[in-house]
Amino acid sequence: MSFTSAVLALSLLLSQVAATPTLHKNSTLNAPRKIGKRCTGEITSLDDVAAAEECTTIVIGGFTVPAGQTFTLNPPDGAQVSLTGELTFGFENWAGPLMEITGNDITFNGGGHDLNGQGTLYWDGEGISGGVTKPDPLLRINMGGTFSDVQVVNSPGRAVAIGGSSLTVSGVIVNNAAGTAANSLSGGNPAGANTDGFDVSANDVTITGCTVNNQDDCLAINKGTSITFSNNICEGIGHGISIGSITSDVTVSGVTISGNTVTGTVNGLRIKTDATATGSIVENVIYENNKLSGITEFGVLIDQSYPSTLGTPGTGVIIENVSFDGTNTVAVGSSAHRVEVNCGSTSSCTGTWNWAGLDATGGTGSTVKNAPIVGGTY
Repeated sequence: MSFTSAVLALSLLLSQVAATPTLHKNSTLNAPRKIGKRCTGEITSLDDVAAAEECTTIVIGGFTVPAGQTFTLNPPDGAQVSLTGELTFGFENWAGPLMEITGNDITFNGGGHDLNGQGTLYWDGEGISGGVTKPDPLLRINMGGTFSDVQVVNSPGRAVAIGGSSLTVSGVIVNNAAGTAANSLSGGNPAGANTDGFDVSANDVTITGCTVNNQDDCLAINKGTSITFSNNICEGIGHGISIGSITSDVTVSGVTISGNTVTGTVNGLRIKTDATATGSIVENVIYENNKLSGITEFGVLIDQSYPSTLGTPGTGVIIENVSFDGTNTVAVGSSAHRVEVNCGSTSSCTGTWNWAGLDATGGTGSTVKNAPIVGGTY
């Protein structure tokens, strides 16, 4: 090969290498990185979103999102996003969601400002499966990176749904306390329902330093791996910290529930699997140094009979390796159950269940069915 031919061949090779897309850890060949410009994009209405998404710095001012529309934000990879005022979502009976964020390595800082879903205009005591149509969730986070310092106020249905991976959520307040009171439509029951704090269906997620006051699960893990829920506060008349309900062909693996305070909720710590579900597994769940008090129905509930409670359990979901480490104190009310474990068989609840770190007190006692629990006071 001549010198000229060799140079041409090398140039062609280098051009091919340069044309090969660089993959982000959350990207694929079909979803290349989104590269932004070094500029600041300001959003004061939905009309500003498209232009602002070109910039690596995005500032969202306070404004009202028009009724029936989703505030969808897809920043460039590595973008810095800040909220400088309250976002209020206009009222309309529609499916939602009200806001959705996607992207890789995004830093979202809410500056302590509100996302106001105006749930009081929707709540009728029937939640998202009945009554009027309610936009759900208020916020869907399908991004990787960090999301911090936001107050989610009065979500019509669920507050925050997490589908993005490699994500840390911190300093978020879910304030649905107003839903505890009855209204003219709720028949004497709490007006808010299905107002979950965090619903997680994602991998590599940490939720820490957050507070939830609501009328349903503080945390609900539906699927995913490497999920940590640490140093959070769950209060109000919610349903505590839950895994499930688990449906068919789902994996939940590597969950750490650590250092949380749960006060006055209906349930404390719960794993619930559908009675008819098959092909699913919940494995390697660690409860560590949690403090629960004033629980009104079940301190710890592991039940394979959902949607029944302590009904006929199924055997199609495997629950394997559930431990209580450190010191977990669970104090329940006088008419509540300290611990109830309702497994379909010894093959559906298996592995190592070391509960030495559990100290449950109060209530009417405990029952364990088909689970290999060792240690603990309950």
